[in-house]
Amino acid sequence: MPPRAIMIQGTGSNVGKSMLVAGLCRAALRRGIAVAPFKPQNMSNNAAVTQDGGEIGRAQALQAMACGRDLSVHMNPVLLKPETDTGSQVVIQGRAQSHLEARDFGGARGALLKPVLESFGILARTADLIIVEGAGSPAETNLRNGDIANMGFARAANVPVVLAGDIDRGGVIAQIVGTQAVLDPDDAAMVKGFLINKFRGDVALFNDGYDDIIQRTGWAGFGVLPWFNAAHLLPAEDAVDLARADTGGAFHIVCPMLSRIANFDDLDPLAAEPSVRLTMIPPGTPLPADADLVILPGTKSTRGDLAFLRAQGWDIDLRAHVRRGGHVLGICGGYQILGQTIADPDGLEGAAGQDAGLGLLDVATRMAADKTLTRVEARHHGSGAQIDGYEIHIGQTEGVDCQRPFSWIDGVADGASSRDGKITGTYLHGLFSNDTFRKAWLAQFGLTSAPVSYSKTVDDTLNQLADHMEQHLDVSTLLDSAGPIA
Repeated sequence: MPPRAIMIQGTGSNVGKSMLVAGLCRAALRRGIAVAPFKPQNMSNNAAVTQDGGEIGRAQALQAMACGRDLSVHMNPVLLKPETDTGSQVVIQGRAQSHLEARDFGGARGALLKPVLESFGILARTADLIIVEGAGSPAETNLRNGDIANMGFARAANVPVVLAGDIDRGGVIAQIVGTQAVLDPDDAAMVKGFLINKFRGDVALFNDGYDDIIQRTGWAGFGVLPWFNAAHLLPAEDAVDLARADTGGAFHIVCPMLSRIANFDDLDPLAAEPSVRLTMIPPGTPLPADADLVILPGTKSTRGDLAFLRAQGWDIDLRAHVRRGGHVLGICGGYQILGQTIADPDGLEGAAGQDAGLGLLDVATRMAADKTLTRVEARHHGSGAQIDGYEIHIGQTEGVDCQRPFSWIDGVADGASSRDGKITGTYLHGLFSNDTFRKAWLAQFGLTSAPVSYSKTVDDTLNQLADHMEQHLDVSTLLDSAGPIA
């Protein structure tokens, strides 16, 4: 029997496509199906490092976990990582290839279909079912020519589509009926049905609206999915979800939301700790004076976000925090920002030049074309606890404070610490997912870690999500709508 595929497209961004695919992947796995996730094109600065040293979107990493699979670059063959308001780094099959301005991307998309279909074929040789996630909305008719993310891919690979609408934002009937109205008839013919996501309240109140969609579109309905209350326990893909993180422990950790914030799911395990209160600070809001620890997160544009940080006045707030005896941790780009200087002589992240950093660590960073992409096992310098993480950065950092490293990787020092140990930096992402390290790290602040494994919490939540979808959607019929892969 040939492998099959089904694609979840949405009526817009942030309708819950990533979570829906993750839940369907887990539901298929529990049926004994060899299932894999696939997203032809993703736009996100939240990336994961694969076992073979490439990078894909973090959403596909979560979906791979739902499938019980190792990560593969072929799960997300085109990853766009925004570096400016108008341009992105283009990652093809796990490797950074170029920088494209938005105005030039339309002309380049056609050439990207080849590696997308190649990766889809490679993945199909390892699975009985592929669940594909679209991007944005197929109703963006101005983007249809050369499209590789939605109907362009579905038509090229002959993959049936299920359209997801978001009732929480309102107008879901118009979302779905309107999408059909603007689609090319051949594109619309790819749609096998629809589902409604994020319903709050009594589902029966939407019965007439649900029937109206069926009557107007002629599409099958796969059900109405109520709001999944445990969604916050799964890693967020989009920065728009970050405001949800404000938990209620006594130890206050704050993190400024940089304009190009990257790999922010580093903080999710901390948010799950009952002793920690994690607050994401939006632009225009000062860093709170009651913060015990400020974490400067990763960023896709270190010098750009250094300027952004200063424009918010966060540099002044951070110095006041340090004067009060507060702690600071910089991760990757955040670590680079804490240093004396950041030099980018070749203009790898924007205009060539050099900027003065915050000067809170005696280190200096120089950007270089070689990108570090590796999964690592490290040892925390302070506690000796193992850290299972990954590096994903350009640039090398050196200086006096590197003599007091954050961790050791195969005998090589990583990161730096100030003389008093209150300001630290590291290139390691994913560091807090390791329960042993997180427990040891929190202990230095006099905190007790929760006894529950973070990875088990995520895995249990994926099972709860699958249960939730099985209860409210016709999952079996939806999966049976998958078509054979040629």
